Amino acid sequence: MPMAETNSENGSRFRPVRSVADGQQQQLKAAVHKELIRRLDLERISDFSQTRSGQQQIFALIQQLLVDQGTPLSAPERDRLAQEVVDEVFGLGPLEPLLKDPTISDILVNTYNSVYVERRGLLEKTSTVFNDNAHLMQIIDRIVSAVGRRVDESSPMVDARLADGSRVNVIIPPLAVDGPILSIRRFGSSPLTSVDLVRSLMLTQTMLDLLQAAVAAKLNIVVSGGTGAGKTTLLNVLSGFIGSRERIVTIEDSAELLLKQEHVVRLETRPPNMEGNGAIRQRELVINALRMRPDRIVLGEVRGEECLDMLQAMNTGHDGSITTVHANTPRDALARMETMAMMGNIRLPEKAIKAQITSAVHLIVQVARMSDGTRRITHISELTGAYSEAISMNDLIVFEKKGLDAEGKVRGRFRALGIMPQYFEKLVAAGIPVPEGAMNHVQEV
Repeated sequence: MPMAETNSENGSRFRPVRSVADGQQQQLKAAVHKELIRRLDLERISDFSQTRSGQQQIFALIQQLLVDQGTPLSAPERDRLAQEVVDEVFGLGPLEPLLKDPTISDILVNTYNSVYVERRGLLEKTSTVFNDNAHLMQIIDRIVSAVGRRVDESSPMVDARLADGSRVNVIIPPLAVDGPILSIRRFGSSPLTSVDLVRSLMLTQTMLDLLQAAVAAKLNIVVSGGTGAGKTTLLNVLSGFIGSRERIVTIEDSAELLLKQEHVVRLETRPPNMEGNGAIRQRELVINALRMRPDRIVLGEVRGEECLDMLQAMNTGHDGSITTVHANTPRDALARMETMAMMGNIRLPEKAIKAQITSAVHLIVQVARMSDGTRRITHISELTGAYSEAISMNDLIVFEKKGLDAEGKVRGRFRALGIMPQYFEKLVAAGIPVPEGAMNHVQEV
């Protein structure tokens, strides 16, 4: 059998197949890959990959090449090896089976031989491995180059996205001590809908009706939560309630929102070039969006000084804007927005910033990931004003955790606190009916 080269350029292209003849199958895949490139140049391979019939021809050719190598393989082994070669040539190598699994929400490559995934909110280690760090870097380069980004020693951190909108973060040496690290936050082409959120008990139907009415009445909403709590998922669902006749401008660091409306303009930040110039931050995009005649501005996540510009937009005729912020409680979300608004060059007194927040933000929706991996909306809170230099806020509906059942599942109840929201007046003024039973709502989960 022809032996494949073992240098990093060739031998590191293929994921080891876990079997008795592990090394032999590794060499077999390398030899087949090399022969495939020799028979079909890269341009022809790219043309073949554009059609299903072309892909089938490539798959059949790879299977024939495996037979030609003379190594005895069963039909399932040959199919598996052929698919792995296809994944290396056209896809993301060892990551392809994970990306095709709809139950996986996160893929976490800690090192080339340590890959974890998150299923249903819980982490588990997989048997997926790369050959070495060079193999992992090849896959990383393929991801970031597809969206015009780069990663190297001079720029060792990068955010990117996959074709389906999944968010990608990469950090490499010298910042990553043990080798390249790749994190993928799945966000597939068919995101969760409002029906899915109610079915999974992230919220109740009554709570959904309240939020839908709030979006329709053009209330400004901030979705708050920790990492992996479901902020972007909820933001996508809430954005879906915006009317089809409204012009929506979305602003994100890495575009992942998938709005179904027809009149949507999507903006994305740009990192600096190799000389460190040319970066376009969210703040510049928010300012530019105001000149684009938006009816609604949807800001993927507020992280810095753009917070003040977003608040001013909400206060100057762009009602119904929605954004997210990292925070553990609604009160923490307010504190973070105050801090971020102070990060700009405009030196406003704290009292003025609090007044901006109070007049701009109507609702804060807090989401959290429970210990069993489920997501819950824990608070729907309304801002009512700024008094004595403090922002007044009322919790309208909360999730009260009662403990765990015998299977470790979180039990509790969604409960309305009986407070009549001020924004009900806005619903009435907009001709939107107030959801029945909203203020005496109780549901055990």
